[in-house]
Amino acid sequence: MNSEVHSLKRNDFTYHLAIPTRWDDNDMLGHLNNVLYYRFFEAVLVKFVIEEINLDWRDGILSVQAVESFCQFHQPLSFPDVIDAGLRVAKLGNTSIVFEMALFGPNREAAAASGHMVEVLVDSKTGESRPINSDQRTLLEAFMQTR
Repeated sequence: MNSEVHSLKRNDFTYHLAIPTRWDDNDMLGHLNNVLYYRFFEAVLVKFVIEEINLDWRDGILSVQAVESFCQFHQPLSFPDVIDAGLRVAKLGNTSIVFEMALFGPNREAAAASGHMVEVLVDSKTGESRPINSDQRTLLEAFMQTR
């Protein structure tokens, strides 16, 4: 296990979203089903893209599409936890963005799960990749965490 990844703390992330859990999110082992971790990653990412980059998937010219995802589990989470999903921009390419995310349980500073998603900016009609423009790059750079 990568100790740097496991040592991620809440304040390492520049954008946060509170996500309440539901009773039926728990699996038969009494903790959140592992597929939900990806849903929580997706929720914080989509909210970030809509609120901070101002991309509109339904009617916009551009969107982001996932090309890679990863999740590493460190501690179990369960209902009735309210999850704090943290996000930061880890790397900017010409057309791609690497988002790092982590999930935190109540009153815990260490990440219960961490991972990343690589997203590519694409033309909504053609599906072809498009460069990140200077305004978008400036917005995204504000959410980068220096290490």
